[in-house]
Amino acid sequence: MHLVDTVDTLKLLSDPTRLRLIRLLVNEELSVAELQEVLNMGQSRISSHLGILRQGNLVEDRRDGKKSYYHLNRFLDSETKALVKVVCVSFDKQEQAQRDTENLRRILDQRQELSEKFFNSVAENLGKYHCPGRSWEALGHFLLKLTPSITIADLGAGEGIISQLLARHAQMVYCIDNSKKMVEVGSTLAKKNGFTNLCYKLGEIEHLPLEDGSFDLALLSQALHHARVPVEALQEAYRILKPGGQIIVLDLLEHQFEKARELYADRWLGFSKNQLYRWLKEVGFEQVEVSMVAKESEEPFFETVLASARK
Repeated sequence: MHLVDTVDTLKLLSDPTRLRLIRLLVNEELSVAELQEVLNMGQSRISSHLGILRQGNLVEDRRDGKKSYYHLNRFLDSETKALVKVVCVSFDKQEQAQRDTENLRRILDQRQELSEKFFNSVAENLGKYHCPGRSWEALGHFLLKLTPSITIADLGAGEGIISQLLARHAQMVYCIDNSKKMVEVGSTLAKKNGFTNLCYKLGEIEHLPLEDGSFDLALLSQALHHARVPVEALQEAYRILKPGGQIIVLDLLEHQFEKARELYADRWLGFSKNQLYRWLKEVGFEQVEVSMVAKESEEPFFETVLASARK
């Protein structure tokens, strides 16, 4: 990192508003509306400073439907990242910074509560409940990718409907979900159906309660668009897979149906094929294949994308 780059970065962070913004975006991706609520500022002021940070290559933005989300530029060199973090840490003990942290925590808790409230409310009826992308045509393609007598991790499993099908032939299946109610319902169903090789665990797909290199197959069926940071979920899948292990992702193709956020607690409005391909490659997967496999016949005509890769 050259001296002029250091000076330019420090100039960008010398403004109190920009410092508060970058401090929030170092670890979280936030929308303009969320930043407004955390900082208690107007939209135009925040957008103006975000524009300056973006021009300085410190932050990136992402369009998702009608919303724009901002995060720290993931391609910053290590020296610039370290400098940004040092400056942010120096501000941590200020009263304003502590208020920002409290407000951010409240926003993130609201996100989590919205997701948990939705899944807890449909836990006993998810198989009957309309869920975008959950068509049997899509699931058929999904199941064709599987091989029997292996150890499987179903990530974001919900009730584990797919896992209960796989458990008929698999050696062992672990279902991970962040809804306590889903885990309880799934465990009850597994016991009722006599599965001794089906285990449900409470956990986040970005922080799996599973050991490194212990699975042959990691599944993410209509779960990735609920992740806070999808690429972290893919990194976790990579971590738990054995060398040569396979990941299969079944999810929604990028769409513009904004109501999905309210109706289904979706955090992301699907993903493009290029986006999934790039993320899987960045994480370290090989033999990456991505294709569109189904389109629903009813509005809003959700399309389903299938991605697979090897560790």
